[in-house]
Order: sequence, then structure tokens, then C-alpha cells
Amino acid sequence: MNMKELVGKKAAEYVESGMTVGLGTGSTAYYFVEEIGRRVKEEGLEIVGVTTSLATKKQAEALGIPLKSVDEVDYIDVTIDGADEIAPDFSGIKGGGGALLFEKIVAEQSKSVIWIVDESKMVDYLGRFPLPVEVVPYGSLQLFKRFEALGYKPTFRERDGERYLTDSKNYIIDLDVYPIKDPIAFGEKIKGMTGVVEQGLFTNMTDIVLVGTPDGVVVKQF
Repeated sequence: MNMKELVGKKAAEYVESGMTVGLGTGSTAYYFVEEIGRRVKEEGLEIVGVTTSLATKKQAEALGIPLKSVDEVDYIDVTIDGADEIAPDFSGIKGGGGALLFEKIVAEQSKSVIWIVDESKMVDYLGRFPLPVEVVPYGSLQLFKRFEALGYKPTFRERDGERYLTDSKNYIIDLDVYPIKDPIAFGEKIKGMTGVVEQGLFTNMTDIVLVGTPDGVVVKQF
């Protein structure tokens, strides 16, 4: 069992019948969703899932996990999701898979957020992983030029030679801004720019981080 699978299955232990659960997106969250599906089928686990992407929605439906949209629930008990980087203060970068907007909407409706990662994702400062910024297509080149002028080394994310489109049909511009020493202030600066829908800095959201290591899963609480 690889570290991502190990930590994904461990995270499923935090889910109990009766919960509304945010189902994350990405290579580690995939294993968490798979384990929840197994528990629903084999153990009679009764939960309602709220997905953070169309890909996770498709996965959860195939596993028989009951689902509602974020607008159909009053709150979410716990959201379990991956992260691309996590700093010592539990601020993080998310959006490597392109789902940052839905992920942040779901996280902000959650009583508790747990991140699941392998040990390579724990860093001293954020920003070696490019910071994803979701932007509306109209005026995106002007925003790109503004990022360039600020020294953020922007890159339009592409897939198969075309501009990558998020589930909301927006573009993503990735920024090279290491080190990010004040994630809250920098996130607010980026979010305040006209044309920016959301940015991938997640701060003051996460209670627990489960870290997969060769020796097992380490539980970190902030």
C-alpha cells in the first residue's frame, strides 16, 4: 500500500454515520473516497457526500455514495481533502488539480477540515508549488500582464495544447512566487484583483493534517 492510499484509508476513520462529508479531489483524496464507498457498501455507513469537483462526483456516484450539492445542505460536518503544500501554520496551497474554487466553497461550509498528504507536501514556506489563480477568460491576458509586471512569473495552465478550463469554465494562471511568507495578506491581494475568481491559498481552515510516511500515518493537530 502506497503512502497516499495509506493516509486516504486512515482519513475514512474520521467519518461516522449521520455525517455530511465533503469529498475532496486529487490523487490522495481518491483513495479516501474509494474507502468511503467501500464502507457504504460493506459496512452500511450512512452519510451524505458533497463533492469538490465533477471528477469526484463521478467517482462517488459510481461507488454508490449518496450525494447532495453544497447548496442543498445547511453545513458539512467534515471535509477531507488533499493539498499541494502545507506550511507549519497549516496554511496551504491547493488547486494543482484545478478544483480550488469548489474546494474552497466546500471547505468554508465545513465545521472541520482535514487534509491528507504524503510527507513531501510538508514545507517551511509555501510557493515552490506554483500558486493557482482561477480567472475569468475575459480580460485574462490583461491580468496575466499585470502578474508579469509584479514579478509573479505567470503561466497559463494548459491541457492538450489548449487553455485548461476549470469545472466553472474559467482559466487558471499559475504563479511562481516562492517564498510566500504571509499567505493571508498575499491571498487577499490576489483575490482583490478584478478578474480573479479565487486563488489557491487556504488559510485558517484546517484542524488536522494526516501525513503519510514510510513508518505509517502521522496525525498533526494545530
